[in-house]
Amino acid sequence: MSGNISRNNGISEVMVVGEPAWHRLGTVLDGPATAEQAIKAAHLDWTVSKRPILVGGEGLGERRCRVADLNAVVRDDEWSLKKAAVLGYAFEDHKPLQNREAFDFFDPIVGENAAVYHTAGALGDGERVWILAKLPGNICLPGDDITEKFLLLSNTHGGDGGVAIKFTPIRVVCQNTLTLAMQEGTSLHIANAKDMKERLAIAAGIVNAVTARYRDVEEVFGEMANLKLGRRELQWYLSQVFPDPNRADFDDDDSYERALKWARADRSGAEYFFHEGKGNGVKGVAGTLWAAYNGVAEYVDYRKYSGKSADRRLHAIWFGRGCAIKEHSYKLAVAGLFAMKRGSPSFFHEALRNAC
Repeated sequence: MSGNISRNNGISEVMVVGEPAWHRLGTVLDGPATAEQAIKAAHLDWTVSKRPILVGGEGLGERRCRVADLNAVVRDDEWSLKKAAVLGYAFEDHKPLQNREAFDFFDPIVGENAAVYHTAGALGDGERVWILAKLPGNICLPGDDITEKFLLLSNTHGGDGGVAIKFTPIRVVCQNTLTLAMQEGTSLHIANAKDMKERLAIAAGIVNAVTARYRDVEEVFGEMANLKLGRRELQWYLSQVFPDPNRADFDDDDSYERALKWARADRSGAEYFFHEGKGNGVKGVAGTLWAAYNGVAEYVDYRKYSGKSADRRLHAIWFGRGCAIKEHSYKLAVAGLFAMKRGSPSFFHEALRNAC
């Protein structure tokens, strides 16, 4: 996957409701979107299908043979068929999930005003499709620090990706995407299979669990804002989020030294945003674990991938390495909270080491 916003015949396949985010891409809608509006505005109203894979036949009179039980997944729209781009590969019994079917997950809660469509789009040639839905209510912390609640669904066309659903709170003051796992450790992941539509229907029943999980997240965020960090604790936290590389993993000294330099630059950047990040200097936030966690997120979202194009940054911070860093930093923060409740910085260090 290239990591780019999909462009079909020059048109970006992405939409957003209200003010566009930093990527400034796609169609902007003024108000909440219905599923039909979101699909059309994001130009996702195309389907995929399986096509047989043929090999051989290069010589005169030679017959082409089909690869048994394996198919290519391709887009059915005319422009994409001309490109002959393959989105993925799937076994014979796999039934591709269509874009409209992916919206079925959110339709029931949107209809009950439990969520609104906020952003939708596709990456690469359409290999991955995502939908971001905004949930009602906010997480409010000291200093009028507000975090909005979102769910991010992504579907990978082909038989190897499936559907993943993640918590994606967004801190209003600076638009940090505080990507969290649906459950501790991993996001909710629904493997592609013949009964994908049925699985999605079952997954719609997690709405109550999602609400409860966000209550837990709000409590954790509040505890982060109540926990002051000394320099020693901050340095230890960042050293676990961005650890030094292991020399044994590298074939030569130059590669190791470059990786070591990057790790140190990552820690320095996150520490800068701990002190200077938007919203991190206000009373009730400054010097806390909440500021440290947001320092990591702001660094990842706005600095670490600043040399990449906006759409590649989007891929990194939602689905790629940046997303993994933020999920890991949250796990470490929770471990640190538990340890500090025991009253000793040494427990903090021990917990972070064990959390890795």
